[in-house]
Amino acid sequence: MTSLCLLFPGQGSQESNMGRELAEARPSANELWLFAERESGLPLREIYWGGSETDMAQTQALQPALSVVNLNLWLEAKPRLAPAAAAGHSLGEFAALAAAGVLSVEETVRAVVLRGKLMSQAGAPGQGMAAVVKLAQADVEEIVKRALSDTGKELRIANYNSPAQFVLSGEGPALERAAELVKERKGRAIPLAVSGAFHSPLMAEASAEFTRLLGKLHWSAPAFPVYHNATALPEPSADGARAAVERQMTSSVLWVQTMANLRDAGCRTFLELGPKSVLGKLAKANLEGLDGLEIHSAADLAGIEALGQA
Repeated sequence: MTSLCLLFPGQGSQESNMGRELAEARPSANELWLFAERESGLPLREIYWGGSETDMAQTQALQPALSVVNLNLWLEAKPRLAPAAAAGHSLGEFAALAAAGVLSVEETVRAVVLRGKLMSQAGAPGQGMAAVVKLAQADVEEIVKRALSDTGKELRIANYNSPAQFVLSGEGPALERAAELVKERKGRAIPLAVSGAFHSPLMAEASAEFTRLLGKLHWSAPAFPVYHNATALPEPSADGARAAVERQMTSSVLWVQTMANLRDAGCRTFLELGPKSVLGKLAKANLEGLDGLEIHSAADLAGIEALGQA
């Protein structure tokens, strides 16, 4: 049997009315929205079912709201699925952990509420992120080295998303210099609408505070492997999972290697549980030509009902 891997997206997958159909059809799904609103103190349904794109991009609201969507899709799909593994991109890693039973749904929501607050407050003026496309990894790594040398400012590859898609994170002068170098090499650098330099050492203070919360949560061994962003590997123990998550906020998202490791572990069917098909597209980019590859997405109740038995 082809092994099924669940994929849970992170920031950038939000859209208007996400999760609304399921919440209006299932009281339990709406209750999770209410729980997240109580924990965050924010009108999440008002923001995502009728707010502006600017409001929807705010990290402190986005992280709990998107996690609720991801989690509700998993809870609805769970009786139909027998996953062999899971992975989540950045924020999505927390939904993957909940799906595998490493954290409870409630503790997952509490964690991402604090994560969103800390990350929204951690950014300093001039810090940010930029996507880089149409260049190979070696070129992007060389650009980062040169921008660091030229400016003396922090810069790193925050996301290794696909063989031709990366995200840089750091301080303004280094990002600007990197954009110039990307253009020289016929690539494209796209500034991202985020509040800070995520997945970089500039998140160290926020990461330290978040780690204190993680130590208070109840961690369990995963029911199936969850591949972590910071290592691209699964952790079989509760302590190992927590240690990997503690590194996540300041570490790069090793998505290219994660997809390769899932492939090597036998995963051939990938199901994205989230508002869009962002990770499905990345799966295609990372695993193009793989025999038996199947990529599916379920963004709403209709998508869930269409799922066959795994």
